[in-house]
Amino acid sequence: MTGPLAVRRAGVLLHVSSLPGGRLGPAAYEFVDRLASVGATVWQVLPLVPPNEEGSPYAAVSAMAGNQGLLDPAQPAPDLRGPEYRRWCERESGWLDPYVEYLALRTLLSGSPWPEWEPALRDRDPRRVREVLAGARDLTERLRGEQWLFADQWRRLRAYAADRGVLLYGDLPIFVAHDSADVWADRHLFELDDQGRPTTVTGVPPDYFAADGQRWNNPHYDWSAMAADGYAWWRRRIARQRDLFDLVRIDHFRGFEAAWHVPVDAPTAKDGWWEPGPGLDLLQPLVGAAGPGSLVAEDLGVITPAVEQLRIAAGMPGMKVLQFAFDGGPANPHLPAHHGEHSVVYTGTHDNDTTLGWWNSLDAGTKDLVRAQLSNPDEPMPWALVGLALSSTARLAVVPMQDLLGLDSSARMNTPGVAVGNWTWRAAPDAFDDALTSHLRGLVDATGRAVR
Repeated sequence: MTGPLAVRRAGVLLHVSSLPGGRLGPAAYEFVDRLASVGATVWQVLPLVPPNEEGSPYAAVSAMAGNQGLLDPAQPAPDLRGPEYRRWCERESGWLDPYVEYLALRTLLSGSPWPEWEPALRDRDPRRVREVLAGARDLTERLRGEQWLFADQWRRLRAYAADRGVLLYGDLPIFVAHDSADVWADRHLFELDDQGRPTTVTGVPPDYFAADGQRWNNPHYDWSAMAADGYAWWRRRIARQRDLFDLVRIDHFRGFEAAWHVPVDAPTAKDGWWEPGPGLDLLQPLVGAAGPGSLVAEDLGVITPAVEQLRIAAGMPGMKVLQFAFDGGPANPHLPAHHGEHSVVYTGTHDNDTTLGWWNSLDAGTKDLVRAQLSNPDEPMPWALVGLALSSTARLAVVPMQDLLGLDSSARMNTPGVAVGNWTWRAAPDAFDDALTSHLRGLVDATGRAVR
């Protein structure tokens, strides 16, 4: 295995918004220091994009922009008039200009979604867009400047982490929001009607997370249109992620093999069908753009042999989640015996309950199955599962911060299929204290994951 996962590593999952203060300020740098001090060399975050009104970073107004809500106002602002700023704006213009135009128009039009705009604006007629934005120069310059500030603050944090041997691990949703700069600016790359409305929407059929499936409501890609220019949109997107991160998880990897199409008038995601995706035709240029060993496949849910073969052919490690390991019998791929080096193991993800909440929900029989996998069956949760993850053969083991803090279900980050009450958890100041540091350092050292 090449790239960041050429050696065993330990990491922590904590979104920037969940830091004390929720910004790219001192708490972010202190967290990097804590990770380095215990030998944990990976910090995984959720997408850094501007979230939707519900706060979800998986339904963003731009797949390329940074979330201005994460900016630290105390940091000195870089020069917005100098040549470096102008060069950056020119270099990033492919995504920056559509984002600024879209968000400025959306702001001027009281937040209405772009398919409801007058036809000339809906269809991004250049003359009409310029005409409407002519009197909003302050707004467009503010939006552009915020993205420069985000780029500068993230660059500083990433350099600080790199100096301490800590890699930054990002998360790339496979789909983008319908009401977004991405779809508005490149309608021809999505399956939309003449008014810009999706012909079918994304989701997944019933699974572990939701009995009715999950209806995500993103538009589907027009893969034939994307293939016409060698998937240039996707290559730009993955290059942008690699500008931000050392390692990138691609959410819902199975959508590259086949994606679930839900009729727009269906009340749930139960009704739908699988349509083939681009497979290696897309993944090979993506891996080439990203660099070998820098992409991870989120291969959870309904995974067929074809999906597994595609992941292996693309050379991407998959995910193992210990909370999923204890049903389905001895062949369950999430059991430690089936991990293998070419994988990333988690106690749970941002979509799961905390490990303590999960443990408290189990029946006695399932708890016995879990204890049978532990070297010390009497060790309390969640540290028993943390230890099991770190001792896995998987090259990277990632533990959500809530599990390190021993928090119950009240600290859950997201409940799939539930629209409200998510994405708000934040760690208390000094949560990563000396006692936690000492305990975690001992586990990281004992499981051979310390990269000094």
